[in-house]
Amino acid sequence: MSVAFRVIRGADLRARNTFGVAARAPLLVEVDALPALDEALAQLPADASPLLLGGGSNLLFAGDPEGAVLSIRAAGIALSADDGAHARVRAEAGADWHAFVRRTLELGLCGLENLALIPGTVGAAPIQNIGAYGVEVGEFVDVVEAFEPATGRSHRLSSAQCGFAYRDSLFKREPGRFIVTAVEFRLPRSAPPRIDYAGVREALAAAGITAPTPLQVFDTVCGLRRRKLPDPAVIGNAGSFFKNPVVPTDHARALAAAHPGLPVFPGADADSRKLSAAWLIDACGWKGHRDGDAGVSARHALVLVNHGSASGAQLLALARSVADSVLHRFGVALEPEPRIVGASW
Repeated sequence: MSVAFRVIRGADLRARNTFGVAARAPLLVEVDALPALDEALAQLPADASPLLLGGGSNLLFAGDPEGAVLSIRAAGIALSADDGAHARVRAEAGADWHAFVRRTLELGLCGLENLALIPGTVGAAPIQNIGAYGVEVGEFVDVVEAFEPATGRSHRLSSAQCGFAYRDSLFKREPGRFIVTAVEFRLPRSAPPRIDYAGVREALAAAGITAPTPLQVFDTVCGLRRRKLPDPAVIGNAGSFFKNPVVPTDHARALAAAHPGLPVFPGADADSRKLSAAWLIDACGWKGHRDGDAGVSARHALVLVNHGSASGAQLLALARSVADSVLHRFGVALEPEPRIVGASW
């Protein structure tokens, strides 16, 4: 057996998910080098569609996974092309996302600084189309390299082929079809900073910064996230649990008129608007709520937390209660951001 991958039977997954909930996989395959992927997949049952596990920061184990789990740990980063104005940077799926963002800044590139301190891996980023502070990763993805187990083919999927949408992508809509192995980004060497979202400009101004560099935006975003969001290393969580809901414009206007202070953001077109899920949840009185060890963070209403020994099923039950109350009061349906394993929403 190649030393480039490992097979673990009866794998304990508690330390492999940022909620810190108990879960166990019948089979876990860890791949350290991409050339070993074919050999590693050969260890799985012929009809297996493995659950992909990156940093475990965007899923909730509401039960044990039924089949095999695959974790790609290959983490190489390389500059693949540079025309002076833009550069292409390729990162293997197992690279730590936050460290990758910092590395792009060290290379003199920009664009990803608003996505600093998001936990997880590069391979998970396009699946969720991660976003923060007015930026989505899909804007900068040039190519996603992916393996399709059903056909045994490797693909280079363009950004358009990935079907990026708000916290969504082809990979999320068709789970199990592709294994993301690497991502190639096209990043500018110079671009206007994106600082008109969620207090970024105000934080920069408070620091006396009027013409921020990408690194200063990066540091500011890190500071904001550390102040607003609980650290998964301290208390189990998966960051924002709910998407900001998108509703028809007329519904948003009616809600804003009835509830002054409700943040309303532009939608994808004139017929839709995006609402603040955190505001809706907070207005329903959930912030700081606790049912045993399952709770809603006192620091941010969007974040569900594990105070110690909550099960995934208990956290899911709490999430459903939160969503039910928002639907009852505001007529707005909330959807979870993390993938739920072992149960359905």
